[in-house]
Amino acid sequence: MSKHKIRDTGQGSVRIIAGQWRGRRLLVPDLDGLRPSGDRSRETLFNWLQPHVHQARCADLFAGTGVLGMEAVSRGASSAVLVENSHEAAKCIRGSIETLGTSAVRLVESEALAWLEKQPENSLDLVFIDPPFGKGLTEQTVHFLTQSDCLEVGGLVYLESARIEPVVPPGPRWEQLREKVLGGVRMQLYKKL
Repeated sequence: MSKHKIRDTGQGSVRIIAGQWRGRRLLVPDLDGLRPSGDRSRETLFNWLQPHVHQARCADLFAGTGVLGMEAVSRGASSAVLVENSHEAAKCIRGSIETLGTSAVRLVESEALAWLEKQPENSLDLVFIDPPFGKGLTEQTVHFLTQSDCLEVGGLVYLESARIEPVVPPGPRWEQLREKVLGGVRMQLYKKL
């Protein structure tokens, strides 16, 4: 877990790396299983996404701190929905959105799959899937996206999982564009065909 402690508040922070909110810090609540994507992995991810992020409609599922969705909007995405079911995490996300003063980022307190099931056809261009490790949530979410039409053809899905978890290819409707292992984390980027 990449956490930078802020004095004795029991909370840490994570910073937005680039774009309009470059250098802004977002609070990270001290919650079990919350593991914000570190600077190095986000820099790698957004280097991959650079040609695709402009004006993208994003969903940051299992948002945690919301940093992936906020980083996307900071770099030019048109919108990001941050889906988080932990009330404590959602409270921090709400504070971050207020601090940034943006209407392009929206918080939904919900289970990720429950929210995803309600999304209209072709309503998303980019989906971030970074759930708590070891719970089978990545596989369930990718399976749902394979069956659903909420992600545009040509849309991208970013998966972050534990390095030791088995890799589950999404299926024939997907093309793997990138994969990298950083420390204990596996990063994968897929395109919907």
